[in-house]
Amino acid sequence: MTTETVAVRPSAPIRHAPLPAGQEPREVPTIWWQTQETREQVLERTVALPFTADTDTNQRTRRRGLVKLLDWLEDQPGHTWQERWLASGAEEAGREWTRLPMQWLTERHRERKYDRADLSCGMIPLLGGQVVRPAYPWLLRQRPAQLLALIRSVTDPDGFAALKDQYSATGHSGSNDCNNALNRVTWIVTSKGGTVRDITIGDCVELQHAIGEHQTNGYHGKHLFYALLAAVGAFGPDASARLKTVMLPGQLTPAALVDRHGIACTAIRDLLVDYLTEHAVDIDYTTLEDMARALAGLFWRDLEKHHPGIDSLRLDADTVTAWRERVRMVRDRHGIPLRPRVNVHTVFTWVRAFYQDLARWAADEPARWGLWVAPCPIRDSDTDHGKVRLRRKAAMDQRTGTLLPALPAPVRAVERQLKDAERCLAAGRETPAGVTFITPVGETLLRRAGVSTRVYADDPTTGRRRDLTMDEERAFWAWAIVEVLRHTGMRIEEALELTHHSFVAYQLPTTGEIVPMLQVAPSKLDQERLLLVSPELGEVLTAVIHRVRRGQAAMPLVSAYDTLERLSSAPMPFLFQRRYGPENRAIPRNYIYTCLGDALVASGRTGPGDMPLRYTPHDFRRIFVTDALRTGLPPHIAARICGHRTVDTTLGYAAIYPEDVINHHRAFIARRRSLRPGEEYREPTAQEWQDFLAHFELRKVALGTCARDFGTPCIHEHACIRCPVLRPDPEQMPRLEEIRANLVDRFQEAKEQGWLGEVAAIEASLAAAEQKLTAMRDMSPRHTTLHLGMPDFRTSAGRLTSDPASGY
Repeated sequence: MTTETVAVRPSAPIRHAPLPAGQEPREVPTIWWQTQETREQVLERTVALPFTADTDTNQRTRRRGLVKLLDWLEDQPGHTWQERWLASGAEEAGREWTRLPMQWLTERHRERKYDRADLSCGMIPLLGGQVVRPAYPWLLRQRPAQLLALIRSVTDPDGFAALKDQYSATGHSGSNDCNNALNRVTWIVTSKGGTVRDITIGDCVELQHAIGEHQTNGYHGKHLFYALLAAVGAFGPDASARLKTVMLPGQLTPAALVDRHGIACTAIRDLLVDYLTEHAVDIDYTTLEDMARALAGLFWRDLEKHHPGIDSLRLDADTVTAWRERVRMVRDRHGIPLRPRVNVHTVFTWVRAFYQDLARWAADEPARWGLWVAPCPIRDSDTDHGKVRLRRKAAMDQRTGTLLPALPAPVRAVERQLKDAERCLAAGRETPAGVTFITPVGETLLRRAGVSTRVYADDPTTGRRRDLTMDEERAFWAWAIVEVLRHTGMRIEEALELTHHSFVAYQLPTTGEIVPMLQVAPSKLDQERLLLVSPELGEVLTAVIHRVRRGQAAMPLVSAYDTLERLSSAPMPFLFQRRYGPENRAIPRNYIYTCLGDALVASGRTGPGDMPLRYTPHDFRRIFVTDALRTGLPPHIAARICGHRTVDTTLGYAAIYPEDVINHHRAFIARRRSLRPGEEYREPTAQEWQDFLAHFELRKVALGTCARDFGTPCIHEHACIRCPVLRPDPEQMPRLEEIRANLVDRFQEAKEQGWLGEVAAIEASLAAAEQKLTAMRDMSPRHTTLHLGMPDFRTSAGRLTSDPASGY
C-alpha cells in the first residue's frame, strides 16, 4: 500500500487569526493508494462497498455507471485516477459535469443511448471509495441529499455514528440540523481524505470560506458541525467550542498593525513597532490600534506618499504645514477630500506624544532612542481640544434636551410592540397551516405550512413572508435593553456583559433587609461597581432570565466576542443571549442596535426637521445622568453609579436647563434665609403640633392619599376625583369604577333634564375619573413580588460547624 504524497491543490485564502500548531488546514495529497489502483481493483473494491439501504437495482445501476466513468477517465491524460479526473475538466463544469462523459461515450458508441443518472450513480463508489477527491467548488454544487448519505455509510461509519450520538446527547431537536452538520463533515472527508478524527480546525475554517464563496444558501446551524467535532475530541481538549470564535479576527501584534499600512522605510517601520510595543502593556487594544493608525497610516505613510524616500523624523516647516492641511480632511483612495476629520486633534496628540516620548526615553536609553530625537512638528495649540469639547458638549446637551422629554413615547412604543408581537405569535401558533388569522393590530395573515419550531406567515397585502417568531424576539430584546439602560445608566458593553452571577444580595446593617444589587463588571475604566435593583428593573431582569432559561434549571453558558478588543470571553451565563438555531449565542452589539432602531421607529415621534427620533444606547446614559441630577441626586453619588472617575465627567453628561438654574437658585436663596434667626426657630405650640398631625390624618381619602402640602387649603373643596394632587390607590379601583358608573347615570339624567351647567361639571368629573383609572391600571402590575432568580451558593459552599468534642 503506497503512502500519500502531499502537495499541491491551492487552498482558499485564510482570513482569520493564526491557528494553533497542528490545527492548520491539511494540504490535499496528489497520490494515495486508492487512486493508484488498477481498473480491476477499483471495480472489485468499490462495487463491494456496503452502502446503506442497498438493493440489487441500485447495485446494478452503480456498477453500470462506474464502468462508463472508468472508460471515460482511462482516456484522459495522467497516471492516477485523480490526475485523470483533474485533466478531464469535470471540476470546472460543476453541476453539468456529466455532459463531458456523455459526449465522450456518444462519440464512440453512436448506436447506444446513455442515461445521466447512470453516471451520477457511478460517481458514488468513486467518491465513497476515495478513488478521486474533488475540490470543494465541485462538491458544493452537487445535490447532497442522497450522495453524501451514501458516502457516509462507507467512509468512517463509526466516526459519523459518534457525531450523531453526540448530537442526540446535547438535546437538540430536528433532523435537518443534524443532516446539515454531517454533510459538512462529509465534504471535508471526501475532499481531504482520512477519517472524522483526522479533521483539523483549519479544515473547518477552509470549508466555511469555500461555502461562502460558492454557495448562497445557508441555515442557522451552519457551525454545528464544528461543535460536534470538538465535542467528540477531534481537535483535542484545548480547542474552542465554537467555530466562530476561531474565525473571528484576533488581536494583531504591533508589527502587524504597522505593516498593514505599507511603510517603505524599514528603519522608521522598526521604530514604530518598538514604540507601540513599549505602550502595548499600558493601554487597551482599541487605543493601540488607534495609535498605530495615526502614527503609521495618517502620519508617516502620508509623508512617504508625498515625499518619496523620506527617512528622518526631522521635518521642515513646509512639509509639516502641508501634512497638517492634508490630515485635517478625510479623503478617498484617490486623495479627493470628502469631509473634515472630526478627530484631527487626536491625531496631532498622538504625533506630539510620539516625539515627546522619544526625547524623554532617550535620556534613559540613548543608544536605543537617541538617534530619533527631533524637534516636535506639532505645536501645543494644535492639540487644544477646548473648542472641540465645547461644541461636543453643546451638541450633547441639545440632543439630550430633545430626547429626554420624548422618552415616555418610545418606552410606551417598545412595550406596545412587545405585547402586539406576543399576541400575534400566539395567534399564529394556534392557527392551523393554510388558514388566515387576524393579528391584534388588524392585519390579516396566512399561516404557512412546514415543519419548523418557528412560526411563518404570509402577508397577502404585501406578498412577503413574515417570521413571527423573529418579530417577537426582536421586540422583546428592544424592550429589555431600553428598560435596562434607562433604569441603570450603564454603558452598552456593560449591559451585554451582565451574567446570572452579577446578582449580589446586600444586607442593610441597620434593618437587616436583603437588597438585590447588580455587580457591573469592569469595562471602560476597569472599575467594578454595584447598582441597586429597583422593582421595575427586577421585573425586566426576571423576564430576561425566564426567557433565556427556556425551562432549564440553569442558564446556558456561552462565550461572547468583544469586537473592540477582539477577544472572546470564557463560557459564562450571560443574561443577554438568545437561541440561534440549535445553539445559544451571546447577543452582539449590532443586533441590539438593529432591534432598538426598528422598535423606536414605531413610536412615530419626530424631532427637528420632522425626522424620526433616534435613540442610541449611550443616549439613555446621558438621559439617566441628567434626570438623576435634576431630581436632586448629588453629583458625586451619580459619578459612582455611572462609574466615572471624576465628578466633572458626570457633570459633562448632564444637560442643564434654564428652569433647573432658576429652581436651584431659589433653593439656594431659601437656604441662605434659613441661616438668619427668625420666628420659624421657636418651639411649636401644642395646638400647632396638633394641627400639623391632623393635616396628615386628613390626607387619607377613599380613593387614595392626598398629597397637598401642610398649611395649604384644598383648592377643589374636597372634590378629590378631580384633584391632580390625589395619589390613587390601585386597591380602590372597584370603588372608582362604581363612582364612574354613577357619574354616567347622572350625566344622562342631566342631559335629559337640560341641566347644561351640571352636564359640564359631570363631564369634567368623568374625564378625571378616566385619568385616575388609567393611573391605577398602570400601577397595578408594579405592586407585585418579583423573584429575580438570584443564584444561590449556599448548597455548594462549605460551612464551618462546631464540634463540642474537639473544643472548637
